[in-house]
Amino acid sequence: MSLIKRVLFATDFSACADRAMGYALTMASAWRAELCVMTVLELYPGMDPDYTVNKMYLDHLRAEASRQLAAVEARAKAAGQPVTVRIETGIPSQAVQTVAESIGADLLVVGTHGRTGLEHVLIGSTAERVVRMVPCPVLAVKVEKGGTTPGAIASIKRIVVPIDFSACSMDALEYAAQFAKPFGASITILHALEPVTYGLDFSLSHVKEWKDQRAYLENRLTVMAACLQSQRVQADHVLKPGLPADSIASYVTQQKYDLMIMGTHGRRGLSHVLVGSLAGAMLRHAPCPVLTVRQFDFGTNYQRVVPLGDT
Repeated sequence: MSLIKRVLFATDFSACADRAMGYALTMASAWRAELCVMTVLELYPGMDPDYTVNKMYLDHLRAEASRQLAAVEARAKAAGQPVTVRIETGIPSQAVQTVAESIGADLLVVGTHGRTGLEHVLIGSTAERVVRMVPCPVLAVKVEKGGTTPGAIASIKRIVVPIDFSACSMDALEYAAQFAKPFGASITILHALEPVTYGLDFSLSHVKEWKDQRAYLENRLTVMAACLQSQRVQADHVLKPGLPADSIASYVTQQKYDLMIMGTHGRRGLSHVLVGSLAGAMLRHAPCPVLTVRQFDFGTNYQRVVPLGDT
């Protein structure tokens, strides 16, 4: 199946957007997808675009955006990737949503910690709105420590997928199974098992329950990895004891993955992605790009690689 036919890249021309451009080119090339690049001239409600001062402000921004988009077009052309560009005016998160819907984007690529315009697209309350509202998966890319290499193309060989066995996290794993194929990437299925709690009588009955639960999860994760391997996707699994946000963040940082793919409930924003604040923490602190996936429509004839429920 073809997961990605149209890639939308939203840029504010900052350093992190420059790095995100490499990922947008990589996605479009790997999937032979159309690439649309957009930027937003920030204009909020109550500001009359025809008012003389505002018009001068927007004309200046538009001229600068056109100049920088020409450089983006040249970079895409040098990489052999056809591209279309567009300039929108308004609130960045709303403009991105509107364009994503209008072109039928299958993937939105955006840099985080941008300088202007999109600087809060995936941070704080705006992040919740974008991930909740945009109707396609979102790939968030931060600037790399030590800077970026202009023109660098992203390399994706190792993917980690945190799951909590909810429907949205299983959809994210299914998405990852298809996403990994054109890159020849391996997948690590990662689950955090919360620590045992003792009863008031200091009984160890909870310890046995925890051990039984761990054995059950180990078996289930082993089978899930085997399902991926049956589709010629290299896969393994990791069961990390500890509080989810801490243990997953720590493990991902140590292992230096190229990409994290994780599920989101969509309607309720990032506050309930997988395990409470985990997604928000990952978007801000994960050393690798994070691709969030809502419940994904794979089509009526699609046969899942990893079945839902016990496998």
